[in-house]
Amino acid sequence: MKCLLIASESAELLFHWTDHEFQHTLQEKYGASQEEGLGPPSFEDSISTLFAPIIISCSTMVDRLEDSYTSFTTENNHIYVLQQFDECLYIAVNGDGDEGEDELRRKIYVMKKMLEVLFGMVTLSSHLLRKELRPQDRVQRTRLWKHLQALLETYSHLQENDQSFLVEAVERLIHPTLCEQCIEFLERRLVQYLNNSAERAGEEVLHAFILVHTKLLAFYSSRNASLLTTSDLLALIIMAQSMYPSNIEQDGPDPEDTESTSGSGPESFYTPEPSPTDTDSRSSDKPVRRSTPVFEFVDPDIQVAEDSLQTLEVLPPDPSTPQRVFLEVSLKEGLYPMMPHSMYCLPLWPGITLVLLTKIPTSAVAMSVYKFLEAFAKLEKRLNEGQEGSTPTRGQPVHDIRHRLDKFVKALGPSEIQSVQLQNVWTEFKNRAFTRGKTGFNKDLIPWCKNMKTQLCRIYKQCFLIDPGSADSPQRLSPSLQEQAQSMLQEKLMDWKDFLLVKSKRNITMVSYLDDFPGLIHFICVDRSNGQVIAPSLNVTERTTSELGNGPVAQFIKSKVWKLVSTTRSYLQKGYSTVTLRDGDFYFCYFLWFENETGFKLEAGDIPILPDDSAPIGMLAWDYYRKLLRYYSKNHQGEVVNCYELLTIHLGVIPTEIILQHCRQLASKLWEPSRNPLL
Repeated sequence: MKCLLIASESAELLFHWTDHEFQHTLQEKYGASQEEGLGPPSFEDSISTLFAPIIISCSTMVDRLEDSYTSFTTENNHIYVLQQFDECLYIAVNGDGDEGEDELRRKIYVMKKMLEVLFGMVTLSSHLLRKELRPQDRVQRTRLWKHLQALLETYSHLQENDQSFLVEAVERLIHPTLCEQCIEFLERRLVQYLNNSAERAGEEVLHAFILVHTKLLAFYSSRNASLLTTSDLLALIIMAQSMYPSNIEQDGPDPEDTESTSGSGPESFYTPEPSPTDTDSRSSDKPVRRSTPVFEFVDPDIQVAEDSLQTLEVLPPDPSTPQRVFLEVSLKEGLYPMMPHSMYCLPLWPGITLVLLTKIPTSAVAMSVYKFLEAFAKLEKRLNEGQEGSTPTRGQPVHDIRHRLDKFVKALGPSEIQSVQLQNVWTEFKNRAFTRGKTGFNKDLIPWCKNMKTQLCRIYKQCFLIDPGSADSPQRLSPSLQEQAQSMLQEKLMDWKDFLLVKSKRNITMVSYLDDFPGLIHFICVDRSNGQVIAPSLNVTERTTSELGNGPVAQFIKSKVWKLVSTTRSYLQKGYSTVTLRDGDFYFCYFLWFENETGFKLEAGDIPILPDDSAPIGMLAWDYYRKLLRYYSKNHQGEVVNCYELLTIHLGVIPTEIILQHCRQLASKLWEPSRNPLL
């Protein structure tokens, strides 16, 4: 019984996702109450009817009390979590006990993050975002909602099964030699070839990385590229997995058939199979999207119904068409969130994917729009706080950008409707703010600040939300160039394909740690400064086995790990950086600490206490650790400060002093150069 929806203040449904149980319950409830002679209501109407009282109640409380509820539990133990972002209300529901308030709130914030990646600065205007989430065209709306539903389902699956998404950090495949070779290949051959090609249509490849399932094999950024944040990288991995889902059970050979692939001990070695012949290469298996099952119906009435449903079936997009994504860019001039990029997701084999991120030629427009939006937001905040003035002074945000905005509006030209609207609103704003005898800088200018922000977001939408590769926006890497990139990397990795698929299932094993740390069952170590995680593989499927086996024991340990992470987050939210717990036969430890760039441990300071309804701790939806580092670095000016986390599970019979000694030794051992994933 799970559901997530987005609605406007007027109870208009902007997006919904439900599991089969919730959908079945809703259809039974409203299907049984239909009037005679009328068909059952549409599912969209049913879910709108169900949630309308909650949405209206929430809006009424905000209007009259300037406050609202963030969560509640019904008599049948259904948990509802509500979060208002501007004029959009997010509601997450769980009725089967699998998720608590924290998990539901995290799901809401992840959904908001994915919308920011897909729609960029349009999310800053609730009016425009409502139009984007609910297109008038039914087919277009169905296609968009199915895409968003697939992203949410992919995230939920990864969060429940993948340790990297549990702790929201990136896991790299640990094989330094192969990683180095792949990075060198991306830099000197692939990216250079693409950026020198005449078929790139003005785009420039900034980042290229290779994924094996959800693990990072190699990552390369060009010299003039900004650092790709962990939050954005995790969001891109979700998108790649949604486009080409990994099937751990079927992709690649059985790990038991490949000898010692962990790469974590001196006994590890691997001899690749000989390369196939030219004929074999041409007929190599390429990944194929999940095909729709074919059903044979004898009853013609049923066949007609099925045909009707097929007319609403959304066909998958052209794989060669890139996905427009909006990512954070950090330059010398400052930080620019939600800058437009094109994302090319090129499958090499099932489970192995090449992802390219390109800079589009008109990205400078987005930087200008952000600066203008920032200036009007600051002015609006000052006016709301009562900082008024009859004349503008130098140093005020709008005064500083006035001439640049004049040039920007003039450069857009009068041909487009959006440009004309922006010019008209900007002219009226200047008349009111800068002309003597007019209102000047007071609260009467606040609506015009909002209007200017809306018009700037319209320009942003017009420039960047058109599908790349369409007739209106033909800029993209040509299909032949994408195929060449695929072929080049397939040729490079052909001998390593099977090894990589197995390695992704058993990246690190506990075998190499048991001699040094007897009684240690599992650990997770996270470098929060770089957003990387090291943890032994937890395989609980029937085909794959680990030191824990493949039955109830492995599943039991997995559930303990997930519970430990949830518990430590609740303590961290309350300001605790060290937690030790005894749970039956197990002993749990959690440590968060800071080091300088030489590895010297810094004195522990106070951790900020967060309210219960704050954004979830993590790096995907809201980068808590980046804010924590800024907070801690205030007392360490001029030093590079790094943040680390370590979670361990020991057998309860191990003495406490031995467990603490293990934790100290493990923390220093994990990030040694020989064990550190190649950066």
